[in-house]
Amino acid sequence: MTSSLLLRAGFGLAGALLAALAWAPGAAAGATFGQVIAAVKPSVVGIGTYQPTRSPAIVFVATGFVTGDGLSVITNAHGIPETLDSERNETLGIVIAKGDKVDFRPARLAGLDRLHDLAHLRLAGAPMPALRLGDGGAVEEGQALAFTGFPLGMVLGLHPVTHRAMLSAITPLVMPSVSARKLDARAIAQLARAPSPIYQLDGTAYPGNSGSPVYDPDSGQVLAVLNMVFVKGLKENAITNPSGISYAIPVIHVRALLQQQTMPQTTP
Repeated sequence: MTSSLLLRAGFGLAGALLAALAWAPGAAAGATFGQVIAAVKPSVVGIGTYQPTRSPAIVFVATGFVTGDGLSVITNAHGIPETLDSERNETLGIVIAKGDKVDFRPARLAGLDRLHDLAHLRLAGAPMPALRLGDGGAVEEGQALAFTGFPLGMVLGLHPVTHRAMLSAITPLVMPSVSARKLDARAIAQLARAPSPIYQLDGTAYPGNSGSPVYDPDSGQVLAVLNMVFVKGLKENAITNPSGISYAIPVIHVRALLQQQTMPQTTP
């Protein structure tokens, strides 16, 4: 049953999105890593804003990827602007590479999970190639992974770059403080909650990689979302001087975000 039929049958958007994950295209069984990358790249997009009177008109803020019914885009919440300049027609959306050129496609914010630094954007119009989400239940330390994104944003053109990585450790998000005097409000709030596990990877990533899909190099199924700001701010101060360690948010939180009721559309 397609997502449009599910919607007409009363399943709602969240149900349709989750059902769509079952038939979202993925890499064929036995595909080479190069073939998996080729299948993943059309679903990896830039996240940014467009303002026609600005130079440059498009400003890149993060990487994202398409999933579900081909109209849902997942990225990091910290890359989403808190406000847009409606008087100058500033628009949130995705940036799609077209060779040496880029296209901008408007999107609306449909869901936000600030605790896990995830955002769900919705597109209108024709669906895009979508990545399948893995269940995340069988992920283990030592597992081979890969991530594709835009480490330098649009500095050298919007060309997706792929890195291999190993899942080095599954660790709690909160970094203990050596002194109570070093605890701030954010750290105290984190300590008050049950620790949320994150994935530590041995691959080097950069701020532009925030929101990149972290996937199984054999199947292309997404297992996590790369995070380079929210997590590094808690775990280590290495944004401008990459340490060779990166972090990612498990895919279970993406699934939970897609199940939420979408945020109402607002008129600027």
